[in-house]
Amino acid sequence: MIENFSRKKLSLLLIMALSYTISPAQVSVELKSEYIGKSSYRFMENEKSEKVGDSKGGALIHQGSINIPLSFKLNEKKRPTMWTLSVAGAYAKLDNENFTEPLVVDEIVNAGINLNHLRPLNDRWSMLASIGGGIYMPSTKISDISLNNTLGNAGIVFIRHLKPNLDLGGGVAFNNSFGTPMLFPAFYLNWRTEGKYSVNIALMNGLAVSAGYDVGKSLRISVIGEMNGQVALLEQDGEGKMFSHMYMIGGLRPEIKIGKKLSIPLTGGISAWRPAQMNDRTLKSIFKEQNYYFQSAIYASAGLKMKF
Repeated sequence: MIENFSRKKLSLLLIMALSYTISPAQVSVELKSEYIGKSSYRFMENEKSEKVGDSKGGALIHQGSINIPLSFKLNEKKRPTMWTLSVAGAYAKLDNENFTEPLVVDEIVNAGINLNHLRPLNDRWSMLASIGGGIYMPSTKISDISLNNTLGNAGIVFIRHLKPNLDLGGGVAFNNSFGTPMLFPAFYLNWRTEGKYSVNIALMNGLAVSAGYDVGKSLRISVIGEMNGQVALLEQDGEGKMFSHMYMIGGLRPEIKIGKKLSIPLTGGISAWRPAQMNDRTLKSIFKEQNYYFQSAIYASAGLKMKF
């Protein structure tokens, strides 16, 4: 069923989700390298999947982010009012074989910055607002950056604190993914349990689901499922295009904790679903379904999390 979900809509959800990241009241840094093995490139039509010639590919992705609190205070109900600055970047090297134009994109560079503001409205509601922008490139050449490779975004989400461990919200987001500035719905979800056994479901910076167990003070093992991706904006034959590269992964993640401020998450599993395709950067393309994707493949990643 998920393969019938529009790639463009997933791209928009991802770009909007990057705008809504609540930072802790301290500087946090995350680094991660991901490897996705090679698999065949396929096309889904009428619930029938077919190979696209001999095309196949894998991917190597490096990501990093830093969240910097600018101000922070708690009210009498322990609800935070805070301003944060979020900076994130990603580089994806796509190891594609036997591809021809217009599908071939060998590398993607994404970099963005956002100013975020969170404040309580009352005991049950909070407001999260964000504004920022970024570059979404099909190469690493700084000289190639133009307005066509940039996106601006802004949005506001109203968050309902349903339970101490459950927050659900909705609002609107603005961006110019399809050339014309548009408003889109935006969503927020954070559900978690704590203790030796823990579960977390979050729709903030992409989609993340995990169920973990603390083996000891220095090791947590989790079963995880995540969705992430990158976008490149470019021109072909004088027309605006958007290349989207998404991946949904599942696996086992041991996380080694070194003190209270440093941890090393390691993940092994599969890339269960990896859509990647070129779309016209027009409003009409929102309603045009194309289902190109890479088959499942092995997945591995290593990361570093730091707090200061």
